[in-house]
Amino acid sequence: MTVITYIQHDGSERMVDADAGLSLMETALKHDIPGIDADCGGGAICGTCHCFVEVSGELPAPDPQETAMLGLRPDRAENSRLACQIVISAGMSDVTVRLPEFQM
Repeated sequence: MTVITYIQHDGSERMVDADAGLSLMETALKHDIPGIDADCGGGAICGTCHCFVEVSGELPAPDPQETAMLGLRPDRAENSRLACQIVISAGMSDVTVRLPEFQM
């Protein structure tokens, strides 16, 4: 099973088991992880699930919609992603998700 470690901006951590087929955003909401607002419910049109993702394996590249939303973030980094666009797959390696200080 894939373990997701969510790290808040203040450094506090919470580890949860992830279900295959759910996104990082859905997993956070399921486990009441603060810091992911998910205003649009996963449509990649609000950017309120921005996070910094660390994973040992490769993730699919962001599509143009996700890239456009990430472009609006002043704190965008090389590992910035929208949590709604990363779906956990069977056998996926563990993932660390660092949350920004604020969502826009």
